[in-house]
This record gives sequence, C-alpha cells and structure tokens, in this order.
Amino acid sequence: MVNSTLSYFILGAYMHVGSLKYFCFIITAMIYMIIVIANTSLIVIICMNRSLHEPMYLFLCSLFVNELYGSTGLFPFLLLQILSDIHTISVPFCFLQIFCLYTYANVEFCNLAVMSFDRYLAICYPLQYNTQMTSNKVFIFIIFVWLFSFVKFLITLSLNIRLTLCGNIINSLYCSNYLVVKLACSDTTVNNIYGLFAAALSVVVPLLPILFSYIKILKICFSGSKHTRQKAVSTCTPHLASLLNFSFGCLFEILQSRFDMESVPSVLRIILALYFVILQPLLNPIMYGMQISKIRNACKKLML
Repeated sequence: MVNSTLSYFILGAYMHVGSLKYFCFIITAMIYMIIVIANTSLIVIICMNRSLHEPMYLFLCSLFVNELYGSTGLFPFLLLQILSDIHTISVPFCFLQIFCLYTYANVEFCNLAVMSFDRYLAICYPLQYNTQMTSNKVFIFIIFVWLFSFVKFLITLSLNIRLTLCGNIINSLYCSNYLVVKLACSDTTVNNIYGLFAAALSVVVPLLPILFSYIKILKICFSGSKHTRQKAVSTCTPHLASLLNFSFGCLFEILQSRFDMESVPSVLRIILALYFVILQPLLNPIMYGMQISKIRNACKKLML
C-alpha cells in the first residue's frame, strides 16, 4: 500500500522562468490546440468519408485517437504547472498520469506495428489484400492493440500501488513509472521482474512485425517494377518517419529517466522530456495529411 503519510509528489524538473511563464503558457496552449484540432479534424474526415473506410485509414484513425489520448494525459496538467509556483501532483493523479502516458506510448508503437503489417500485405500481395485484410480483422487488430496495452499497464499500476514510498521528489516534468519505483523503500523485486517482462513485451511484440514487414517490402522493392517501388515509397514514407520520430522520442525519455542529466542544459532536458508527447501528435497529422493523396483531397473538399 502507498505510504499513508504521502499525499503528493514534488516535480523537481521545472525551471523558474518568472514572468516568462505566461509566454510559455501561451506557446504550450497553442501547441495543444493545434494537436487537438489537427487530429480531431482527420478523425472526423476519415469517419465521415466512406471512401476512407479502408484498413489503412482505420488504423490511422486509431493512431490519431491515441495522439489525442496521450496529449490529454499531459497538456492540461502541464499548463497548470506552468502557471503554478508550487509544482506538486497528488499521488492518485500521478499514478493516473503514468497509466495514460505509458499506455499511450505502447498503443502508439503497437499501432505502428499493425500499420507496417498492413503496408506489407498491400505492397507484397495487392491482389489478395482485400480478402486478407477484412473489416473484421482490422477491428480485431485495433481492439488487440488497445486491450493489450491497457491490461499490461493495469498490472504495472496494481504492483506500484502496493509499494511503500519513502520519498516524494520526482526529478521530472511529469510522473514516471521508473522514478516512482525508485522512491520505494519496500521490496521491489516483483515490480522489477514484471517491469523487465513488460518492457520486453512492449518492444518485442511490435518490433517483430515491423522488421518482418519492412524486410519483405525491401525485397519486393529491389526485385519489383518501378511502379511497385513508387507505391512502396509513397505509402511507407510517412509511416517510417512517424516510426523513427517516435523511437527517438522514447529513447530520449529513457535517457531522461534512467541517467543523470545534470550536465545537460535545463531547456534541452525539458525538450527531450516532452519530445515524444509533443512532436508525435503534432507531426503525424501533418505527415499523413500531406503525404496521402486521399486524405489530402478529402481535406480540400472539406475546406471548400
């Protein structure tokens, strides 16, 4: 059980910016508004346009929903913290934020893995694609992605809630599972074992279909026609860009929480900490909206 005397955590990574906090608040609020408007618009476009009710666009819709989910898990709290002079967070809300941000990251990676498998079928087996990637399979994939992520981190959360915590200073802008477990003065063996198992699942389960899909796609590109290569490049470029962007964001988050970053300038530490929750939801709608012609045309029709 969480130490009954502990009611809040202190977030130690916030800088004192004085009157600049209002400027930071406006910039952060604008970024959040852009994320909400861009992702919501694309969700509405995909749902309203029957020509976009295809597997690739349904997976994109799931991706955009997740961007809204992850952003909402951080931005409203971040905006309050920017204006506040006391950077604290209640223990229950801290665990809720951990759950939101970690499930967001897992859903994102799994969703990108499913999308890579979808592109593999579309490029390598175009004639059989419609029979292999049916609507039922699409919904099963999407449900699995979300259910797998939620169940895995519900177990993590239930193990963390049982810990006795002997400190309340988290050197981060938001709650981190690893940093909270480090505050425990009770036995964390089970947490550590399950944490390693869950981390392996989070990486291995999505990484296998991604590697398999792109190895097969590369083989087809090298041996196929010019038209096949062009199709592969046009459909895989935004996916690969999104995958690399998110992977870098997760790497920065791991470095931020696992290693001593005191030698790194404070501003850079803040950027690295927020990278995976800001850049991914911000850039995905732009990349997919501009690169995929059907979405681009649907956006034009909506604005006319």
